[in-house]
Amino acid sequence: MSNMVKVTLLRSTSGRLQSHRACAKGLGLRRIGHVVEVQDTASNRGMINKISYMVKVEGGAQ
Repeated sequence: MSNMVKVTLLRSTSGRLQSHRACAKGLGLRRIGHVVEVQDTASNRGMINKISYMVKVEGGAQ
C-alpha cells in the first residue's frame, strides 16, 4: 500500500489562477477546511507544491 497524505484546504480558491483552482479540484478539495487523503505520488506532490500557500499537508515525507 502506498503512503497517504492528508491535505487540508486553508484558503479559498476564489480569485486564484485557473491552474491553481484545477489543482485543488484534482486533489478533491471542495471548500475551506475540507480534508482529503490522497496517495503520496509524484503527480499529487506536484499539485500540492503548486498550491502550497493554500493547503496544509500532514503525513508522508514532507
